[in-house]
Amino acid sequence: MTGAASYRALLRTPGAAAFFVPTAGGRVGIAMTSLSIVWLVRDATGSYATAGLVTGAFAVADAVVGPQVGRLIDRFGQARVLLPGAVVHAVAVGALVAGAAGHAPAWLLAVAGALVGASLPQLSAVALARWSALLDGGRRAALPSAYALESLSNSVAYLVGPALVSAIAAAGRPVLGTLTAAALVVAGGSLLALQRRTAPPVVATDGRHRSHHRRALRRPGFLLLVGVNTAIGGFFGTMSIAVTAFAVERGAPELAAVLFAASNGTGLVAVLLYGLRPWPVPPRTQLALAGAALGLGALPLAAGGLAGVAAGAVLTAAAVPVVIVLGSVLADAVVDRGVLTEAFAWLGSASAAGSALAATAAGVAVDGSGARGGLLVALAAAVATAVLAVAGLRALHPSTTATDPP
Repeated sequence: MTGAASYRALLRTPGAAAFFVPTAGGRVGIAMTSLSIVWLVRDATGSYATAGLVTGAFAVADAVVGPQVGRLIDRFGQARVLLPGAVVHAVAVGALVAGAAGHAPAWLLAVAGALVGASLPQLSAVALARWSALLDGGRRAALPSAYALESLSNSVAYLVGPALVSAIAAAGRPVLGTLTAAALVVAGGSLLALQRRTAPPVVATDGRHRSHHRRALRRPGFLLLVGVNTAIGGFFGTMSIAVTAFAVERGAPELAAVLFAASNGTGLVAVLLYGLRPWPVPPRTQLALAGAALGLGALPLAAGGLAGVAAGAVLTAAAVPVVIVLGSVLADAVVDRGVLTEAFAWLGSASAAGSALAATAAGVAVDGSGARGGLLVALAAAVATAVLAVAGLRALHPSTTATDPP
């Protein structure tokens, strides 16, 4: 499975397209959800502060509850968790829309927003676990390409989703935007749950074996991957603040859109090319190289100026998605089957937490030192990612990630 045919060959694997397509549609809904809440609550209350409160509650609940949902999926199976979760999500969105229409107090809207986040299906984690089960045995070498394909789907969703919901809201229909997002999420999660043929088998364990499987989530190798995802999430969150501040300082706010478009385009191309061929070095070495490339690519940010920021944004964008893909590949190798979905969910939550914390730090830095302060925070996050990725050469060595005896 090499060359340009690799992605086509993956999707021709029996059962693959049947779960990939609904997952891709559901991801667009997930990408729409946060921004749709901002539009909905801002339109209903006239307050950006309330919109921020509700959106923050949504994001925190998603990050905290997501791994717990992953744990339930590992224990009871995807269908038994995703289908009830889709119903709960639909009810939660309905409650939020009704609360906004009825001018409910801010705290009640925040509770509804938290329920929307808590019930959001962990589609990325579930899809990655399906690929892991589908490409078992002799097809294991294709796993990085499969995870790159999932990364491509996610990137496209975050290009299409926010643009779609913004267009709907700008036309004066913010409620429709929220309901469209929910419909895509519920349909994607439900259709995925119904694809039972490719669902990973539940690992039947008693209490002692469950405890053994969960110890895999505390192994140094997996904890390092959580650190890498936290740091790279911090870099991503910081760049959104720093680049915007840089464009505004130059009196050209539209420049931010150009820089983000160039960065997103580079990232798409990079992960597309990465998944098209097998690589001759182990994934932990690839992670170290991609992390080092991220750190080096971020150095021009320290110089400031348009050339430095543009170079930093484009060069780092080539490394970020590859690091994320390799994090999933290595997590698959480090943890046991019985906790794999939860492990993927923890990586996603780590990225989200890193992004939120770093965005806050970048905002403080920009207020105190201008855009340059934010760019330096981004550089620090990139260097931290590089250091952790290089540390993976030891922490992720096969001799240090072997399964503990039960």
